[in-house]
Amino acid sequence: MILHAFRDQAAEAQRLAAALRVPLAFVDVHTFPDGEVLPRIPSPASTTLVYRSLNEPNARLLELLLSVDAWRSNGVKRLVLVAPYLPYMRQDMAFRSGEPVSQRVLAGLLDDAFDRIITVDPHLHRTASLEALFPNCECVHLFGADALVSRLRTSPPSPETLVVGPDIESRPWVTRIADPLGLDHATFRKVRRSDVDVGIEAPLDLPVAGRPILLVDDICSTGGTLREATAILRSSGAASITVFVTHMLGDTTVAESVLRAGATRIISTDSCAGPTSEIYLADLFAQALQGLS
Repeated sequence: MILHAFRDQAAEAQRLAAALRVPLAFVDVHTFPDGEVLPRIPSPASTTLVYRSLNEPNARLLELLLSVDAWRSNGVKRLVLVAPYLPYMRQDMAFRSGEPVSQRVLAGLLDDAFDRIITVDPHLHRTASLEALFPNCECVHLFGADALVSRLRTSPPSPETLVVGPDIESRPWVTRIADPLGLDHATFRKVRRSDVDVGIEAPLDLPVAGRPILLVDDICSTGGTLREATAILRSSGAASITVFVTHMLGDTTVAESVLRAGATRIISTDSCAGPTSEIYLADLFAQALQGLS
């Protein structure tokens, strides 16, 4: 078994290779003057793992799918994709006439290309499970919260810490962090003020004053929801507010705006590498890949 990866995600791939104790080799991508790309894979094994997180997805997806042809043509029998972030999952229906169902298109391409896909916190709404999207490919859904809990066990938070989610959809991540650590938890709720104005409200009895807060969500792209939640918690007397997100899609400007709203610190997994990505997923993936040869 061997791990292949792309050079723009070398650090994350190296951590995974070390956790798995397998060799790592990189796909080289040549770009022609007209913008077309030509990947060239290294020598594969019969079972080849591929690390490719798909944030900033368009170029990365094309490079990945072109490489699949090379892997299969060069004898790979079992092709496993480790993709911490899967894009296009939110567009799970045509919201307006003339739109594609992007989730279905992407899932179909990956389902045809790979034998197994491992991902973290896919942003599914009306879709019940990954299995509904990938009928032919084995799929594994991991939780970024588990990687955070592993970190927090080595440096436990104050028992007074309150784990908070910005809306009801965040409850699975909230409880997956709070319950194993024995912490209190709560979720805000969304309030629709008009067709275009949706805000959040904290429960009236939320015991925030003087307590450290761990505010958690799966994705931060614009930061709007986290900014609003942070401002409410700060105005309610929170002692400190640590924000944890699995997928930090937003750039430094977005992170800074959440800090200005009152957050003390922002941390995220390395599914989308950046200044906040302190929580490494390699051990989580290694556990999911145990027994693969």
